[in-house]
Amino acid sequence: MSVDPEAGAPVLLVGVRDEFVTRPWMSPDRHWPDHPGLIGGRDLEAGGTWLAADPAERRVAALLNGEGTAAPAAGRRSRGELPLLAAEAGELPPVDLFRYDPFHLVLGGLDGVRLWSWDGGRLAEEKLPGGVHMIVNTGWDRSGRDPRTAWFRPRFTRAARPEWTDGGSTERFWGEWLDPASGAGMGGAVAWDDPRALIVRRRLPDGRIFASLSVTLVALAPEGLRYDFCPQPDDPSTWHEIDTSRGGPPGRSRRARG
Repeated sequence: MSVDPEAGAPVLLVGVRDEFVTRPWMSPDRHWPDHPGLIGGRDLEAGGTWLAADPAERRVAALLNGEGTAAPAAGRRSRGELPLLAAEAGELPPVDLFRYDPFHLVLGGLDGVRLWSWDGGRLAEEKLPGGVHMIVNTGWDRSGRDPRTAWFRPRFTRAARPEWTDGGSTERFWGEWLDPASGAGMGGAVAWDDPRALIVRRRLPDGRIFASLSVTLVALAPEGLRYDFCPQPDDPSTWHEIDTSRGGPPGRSRRARG
């Protein structure tokens, strides 16, 4: 995530969704009648999302699983509803946190970026300063101890920061950011089993496969919200822009590479 209050697009977000490949989902659209202004990919198992965007309000909320004490099975709620509630309200909603497993919830808007981290017993709130930041399952990695942060944060920092433009292909809008967002790192691809890898695929001892199922790019600017999506991280040609206009055809394709 990049925060620059003076830039044409003050907030830029890269979100990678890692999940079991057998968990069903749908590509970004307006899936929730109770939240008609929101767009995001839908998790068909629990009904929520990992990332929700509100184009009209220039807001985006993204969720990462955290570490800590799990919620009691009786009364446990899906964390996938939190991005919907946060993107719509513009803040952490007044929910019973003890009903949720640990999480990190990022909320970006034109007024900045906030991060809430819940470990099952304590809630921490922080505001991200200007700069490029990476948030992983242990939280905001300021020190760069996580090998993904150590490898990719310098590459995002060195890449020319995208500025707001109306329209254009994914490649044209995101420019040098598209390479590291696709897991290549501006110096060649990083293997899936490398500790530095942003795009992963692992077979667990029980035979299940845990992998990066999609990548999202979102830019927030006074002029609008730009939303690009890659449903096949192993194929960068599948990058396309999501139509954020109300009533427009969902997921119109603007390919990154011809």
